[in-house]
Amino acid sequence: MKQKNDSKESVIFSATLKLVVEIGVAGITMRHIAKEANMATGTLYIYFKDKETLINSLYQSCREASVKTYFEGYDPQAPFKKGFFVIWHNILTYRTNNFKESVFMEQCYHSPFISESTKKMMLHTLNPLIQLIERGKEEGLLKNMDTFLLLIFMMGSITEVIKYSKYSNHVITPQMAEEAFTICWDGLKA
Repeated sequence: MKQKNDSKESVIFSATLKLVVEIGVAGITMRHIAKEANMATGTLYIYFKDKETLINSLYQSCREASVKTYFEGYDPQAPFKKGFFVIWHNILTYRTNNFKESVFMEQCYHSPFISESTKKMMLHTLNPLIQLIERGKEEGLLKNMDTFLLLIFMMGSITEVIKYSKYSNHVITPQMAEEAFTICWDGLKA
């Protein structure tokens, strides 16, 4: 039996992300991934027993990497709006710089390929964002609405700005980011 090689797993993940952007999670097969990764399909099965296992493993990897960056530079003692902007901007920057991962996570979030354990992990990683929204509501700065609805609005605004930028070849300038934040903030504030 062949030994696993960590660098091959990285190649598999990169190939999968590329294909997801091109044809979507539902459209890719293990054969497609193996071909894109320049390896035999049998070799791919040494690393992942099936597409669902690969998708869940890649999703967990992407989610963990993204959430680590969201709170960089955030000071919980800072005024809420200032701290909220830091996190909002971190998410915008991460997702812009890691567009393939962002597309992948968005598609997975709504796909049948994600297991219950991965869904639980996803909710757990959202806890800091949920707590942030709750803090804003408690301080009377955000609308007193369902926390997940507010979080969906926040993340949706970021996602759509990035899609606009990527698909229409517009660079997200500091002014554009500031304006997008203002629109998001105005939609969320009490």
